[in-house]
Amino acid sequence: MAEFAELELLLKEATDRIKQALHTEELEAAITGYLGRKGELTGQLRKIATLPKEQKKDFGQRVNQIKDTLTALAEARREQLAEAEKAARLQAEAVDVTLPGRLYRTGHTHIMFDTIFKVKEVFAGMGYEIVEGPEIEYYKYNFEVLNYPPEHPAMDEQMSFYINDERLLRTQTTAYQGRQIPLHTIPMKVCTVGKCYRRENVDATHGHTFHQVDCFCIDKGISMADLKGTLQEFATQMFGQSVDVRFRPDFFPFVEPGAEIAISCVLCGGKGCNVCKGSGWLELGGAGMIHENILKSMDIDPNVYSGFAFGLGIERTPMLQRGIKDLRLFTENDLRFLRQL
Repeated sequence: MAEFAELELLLKEATDRIKQALHTEELEAAITGYLGRKGELTGQLRKIATLPKEQKKDFGQRVNQIKDTLTALAEARREQLAEAEKAARLQAEAVDVTLPGRLYRTGHTHIMFDTIFKVKEVFAGMGYEIVEGPEIEYYKYNFEVLNYPPEHPAMDEQMSFYINDERLLRTQTTAYQGRQIPLHTIPMKVCTVGKCYRRENVDATHGHTFHQVDCFCIDKGISMADLKGTLQEFATQMFGQSVDVRFRPDFFPFVEPGAEIAISCVLCGGKGCNVCKGSGWLELGGAGMIHENILKSMDIDPNVYSGFAFGLGIERTPMLQRGIKDLRLFTENDLRFLRQL
């Protein structure tokens, strides 16, 4: 009978296609084409209604037999292909353990982080308490408490980044003094390190954002000799035994007397070079004895107690240590530069 002959032909075609499938996707396409809801074998069931009554049962049974045969055959082929594909994937992903290993490229701390850590370590070793202060500071602590006169140019809006009339980005870490002195009892030795902000034209030696270390010490009998000894010890630990410290008179509203701090040029040994502009000295910052107006404002009797304070730029230290002539290199994130450090 033609209908039964068509079934046998369908069985042969489906069997060949399933056996010859080379990968899982091809096999699934064959299964869908013959056994799916719209597949060719499923379509054969619709012919039952058109067959004579005595043939319907045999035809339906044969369709189900073929369906079972193809389903079993497809499952067996699916397992074969899965194993073959797994073996191929493992072969492709195999690691040759005889090859030499490759080291991972690891990062390192930034030169400024290393410098700040060393600075803190030096002053902690001299007995200073290391504290933090806010970068967004009140006008009161940044200027008023530090004995700045109202007409001082540093208060000009063209010199500082103001948030509003009362708050600004701190221009100096010295702003922490007004916060810290009331929190401590005499004797006190306090140090802070952090970012400062000023409206500067950026060039090789100036930046709008920079780091400062600021320290102060208050006790009975504190003198300029203690200040110079402290800075000499700091310079020695940061730059070596051969470095000298020089004080020259200078003015800062929060100290009296005030001094400019400089060290002998570590690049030329004080003989004079392009970096120190032939002078043999390199400026680090300012220092002096804490002004008696500040002590009085903190309820400290200047006739009994005295103290010193100083502030130093941090960027200058690695520049001198490494012979770096442009501080912008620290913040440009150029790996060609940073990897050298």
